[in-house]
Amino acid sequence: MSLITSLQNPKIKFLQQLKEKSRLRKKEQQFIIEGKREIELAVKGGYRISQLYICTSIISEGEINHILEIIDSSPLLYEIATNIYQKIAYRTTTEGIMAIAISKKVTLKDLKFDSSKPLILVAEAPEKPGNIGALLRTADAAQLDAVLIANPKTDIYNPNIIRSSVGCVFTNKVASGTTSEIIDFLRIKKISIYGAALQTSVNYYTQDYTKPTAIVVGTENTGLTDEWLNNTTQNIKIPMSGVIDSMNVSVAAGILIFEAKRQRNFIV
Repeated sequence: MSLITSLQNPKIKFLQQLKEKSRLRKKEQQFIIEGKREIELAVKGGYRISQLYICTSIISEGEINHILEIIDSSPLLYEIATNIYQKIAYRTTTEGIMAIAISKKVTLKDLKFDSSKPLILVAEAPEKPGNIGALLRTADAAQLDAVLIANPKTDIYNPNIIRSSVGCVFTNKVASGTTSEIIDFLRIKKISIYGAALQTSVNYYTQDYTKPTAIVVGTENTGLTDEWLNNTTQNIKIPMSGVIDSMNVSVAAGILIFEAKRQRNFIV
């Protein structure tokens, strides 16, 4: 491994740009993964690792060898000086390893279900990467068949999403599209649509989620758009006894998803 000791090194500059710029990630079809667990989950999820950047003063030789053993490809290896790594690392508590991985297609036409009665989470225009990460963690915990992002505000390979999802962006089937495209997709697949909303809604636990089902959540500020509200099989709500009439989107999604899993005899 050649040692990189300067922030002006072209490879370091590319890493920083890839971390910060969604447009570059889309153009290059590459993104950054930081951390051992996240890299392992990406490999298990079928992502190809093209480059590894390692700080040997932080990560042990045994940990490096373990990562190399599980990677099918032969990534290019680069060693980074400690001070350089600490400046470019996304986390404050870093693990001494970063990777460049090849993006996957996340279009609806590429999405295939393993189940004949899929259970899907749809999030419309989520703005906060932290919320997207939390939704992906919930989806992983419930082993959903897919997570669909309607009208995305950022790409799923945003470092904030990878970090907040603890790598669950790699353990879920994820696709994105416009609201219209996703509604058409669900209709073609004959998947019932349940929108989390207060308007013309019924209590969530009164519905049958054992059939092919999509649970749709909107933003915390504005909820679902009219396009969703007018195209759902049924709008559903979570009864609340407090002063406010909304809750964190990932919390609400978790309640709805695990009711569906309960109906499907989900056993932890």
